Amino acid sequence: MVYKRFTTTAAANVWPNRAKRAIIQVNGALTGTITVSDESGTAGTPVVAIITNPTVGSIYEYWGFNTGVTITPSAICDITCSVDTSNG
Repeated sequence: MVYKRFTTTAAANVWPNRAKRAIIQVNGALTGTITVSDESGTAGTPVVAIITNPTVGSIYEYWGFNTGVTITPSAICDITCSVDTSNG
């Protein structure tokens, strides 16, 4: 597993290769969106999910990433993304 904590609005690639699943946990209040993408850069396409106004303590799980896992928060946040790096 690979972990990355987000506290800014910057897009970031959490894992640059195939991945079995990604788990996004909301640690603090967030008004806005979290975009989850299946790609190895920071462009944000193709989009797997857009999480809107998530509640603190929410956990979201997505499976089957072919290219990589990139997370893009639209507002200041406190979220953690965990990626199962096995080749799913």
